Amino acid sequence: MNEQARRRTPKPYRRPKKDPVRILAFEALRAVDERDAYANLVLPPLLKKAREQGDFDARDAALATELVYGTLRRQGTYDAIIATCIDRPLREVDPPVLDVLALGAHQLLGTRIPTHAAVSASVELARVVLGDGRARFVNAVLRKISQDDLDTWVERVAPPYDEDAEDHLAVVHSHPRWVVSALWDSLGGGRAGIEDLLEADNERPEVTLVARPGRSTTDELLAAVGEESGLPGRWSPYAVRMAEGGEPGALEAVREGRAGVQDEGSQLVAIALAGAPLEGSDERWLDACAGPGGKAALLAALAAQRGASLLAAEKQPHRARLVERALAGNPGPYQVIAADGTRPPWLPATFDRVLVDVPCTGLGALRRRPEARWRRRPEDLEGFAPLQRALLREALSAVRVGGVVGYATCSPHLAETRVVVDDVLRGRGGDPVEAELLDARPLMRDVPALGEGPDIQLWPHLHGTDAMYLALLRRTG
Repeated sequence: MNEQARRRTPKPYRRPKKDPVRILAFEALRAVDERDAYANLVLPPLLKKAREQGDFDARDAALATELVYGTLRRQGTYDAIIATCIDRPLREVDPPVLDVLALGAHQLLGTRIPTHAAVSASVELARVVLGDGRARFVNAVLRKISQDDLDTWVERVAPPYDEDAEDHLAVVHSHPRWVVSALWDSLGGGRAGIEDLLEADNERPEVTLVARPGRSTTDELLAAVGEESGLPGRWSPYAVRMAEGGEPGALEAVREGRAGVQDEGSQLVAIALAGAPLEGSDERWLDACAGPGGKAALLAALAAQRGASLLAAEKQPHRARLVERALAGNPGPYQVIAADGTRPPWLPATFDRVLVDVPCTGLGALRRRPEARWRRRPEDLEGFAPLQRALLREALSAVRVGGVVGYATCSPHLAETRVVVDDVLRGRGGDPVEAELLDARPLMRDVPALGEGPDIQLWPHLHGTDAMYLALLRRTG
């Protein structure tokens, strides 16, 4: 056969190679996009099923996890890069195709996977989940992306900082512009601080355990985790940090409910409320928004040590069941009920301490739920605002005179933190409340960079925690 004839001879069809790791990562991204699911809820059952089928080992699970979370965290940056490599608006590309392209872009620009392997594996994935036609499109786009590294691409697609600082940071650090603006307003300061914060949002957070007092100890957890894998908490006396890749569910104390997984910022909120100075009795505590139960479990354990009781209320019945599970086995008196904190079944002035950890945008936990940054919209703030104010007003009504309310939220947005507290204290949108702000900073004595007070804002880049907010209020009349 001559050369010309050989060129005309079609190549035999080759079946695409199925890569379980990348197929699983693609399935997780589709679930996040199609069902508004959260990766931290979708990924574990997918990994468990893969392990049970014998397809996965620990390295496979680690790679799949990195592909999913890395792609979600850097989605904004990768979208900007992909947009320059295609001949149509990004919105006209089918979402499954974009997911494959983003997975490929992350392998090329955000991992140490060799270029050839990243492109070929992504094209094989496209052949399996998209078909040969669209796989050719994926191949062409990824080959363009592979021509430069991430820094070169970012310099090309991000506007100069001096021309548009917020848009520059949005593209470089993969956050929506409105989120960059809100975080910057809350944080204050210049460029260095906001860049440190945005970078911290893109880092994988440590797994932090809580040893529930009276039921477990940090020494027990450190021994169970092992010297090479466990470290004491930075700020909470009940915290233990696990090394990357550890499985909390394998620990006996966690399985038995004597310990749990809980961010150190969340622990500090509960500890501060429990430690706030009171006038008079200290017998009845309330967690008015208790789901899914982490803070309630720590509060219940602390209350039990003082002979106090905890009432944990959660509006959604399925979340109330999670609270029951978290509190099961607590030695002290407690009760879990399904109740709406804005229409409470309890009488006014019933409790000595009240925690109200209100529903919010979750902008303080973008390390753990990176997809939330793309899902939230500025108008969501308006939806949460009436609920947050109503919950705080009812919490102040529930506490007796001289008692303390902790207003907490996992968002640093000023519209969900100081503005809410100020509005309630001044009676904006409701009757004035007779209460005063307490200085919460002495209750986190060893924690640095707490600001001017009296409220507290924790930050991922400063404290290694979620961006939890806490204001303590004492009812005065």
